[in-house]
Amino acid sequence: MKEFVKGLFEKNPILCYLLGLCPTLAVTTNVINALTMGLSVIFVLFLSNSIISLIRKIVPHQVRIASYIVVIATFVTIADIFLKANYYEMSRALGPFIPLIVVNCIILGRAEAFASRHGLVPSMLDALGMGTGFTLVLFVIGSIREILGSGTFLGMKAVPGFFPQFLVMILPAGAFITLGLLVGAHQALKEKRGRLPAGQEKRGRP
Repeated sequence: MKEFVKGLFEKNPILCYLLGLCPTLAVTTNVINALTMGLSVIFVLFLSNSIISLIRKIVPHQVRIASYIVVIATFVTIADIFLKANYYEMSRALGPFIPLIVVNCIILGRAEAFASRHGLVPSMLDALGMGTGFTLVLFVIGSIREILGSGTFLGMKAVPGFFPQFLVMILPAGAFITLGLLVGAHQALKEKRGRLPAGQEKRGRP
């Protein structure tokens, strides 16, 4: 299960490698948008990793990137059509960011760095872990921005009436501030864990 767990914290695509920042900063004004984008990425990443892992030995090395993009674009198109057919308002709210999953560095990066070199099951677990880690970060950023910027959570009132609303949180600056604080907290936790004696992070401090 290490292939799944690594994407949640140790190798989180956003917090560690700053990948997928375009949708991360653009669609996290509220939780619904963030979750929809995250689930779409999980769908595309899981299926594209699976297919690429299966065809990795028959695709010529010279055209592998083009082949991967065709596979990824197929599943992105499916996700885009599904949202337009069943959740049109959500599709409009996300705008071009669903089609832009095709060029998301997380998707192509996992295809090239992992799925093209490993078997089906590890590739599926890698996709689920990376996609879940991506979605969790989007959920946290979307929650913070929606609560502080709009005073709601999932569209429902979440704070008392006297609680001030910070307009900056629903603006691009709020996305950068929130992401920066999360990246800083993540790095601080990793450094703290790295300073602990071997095995102590599992047992806890005496």
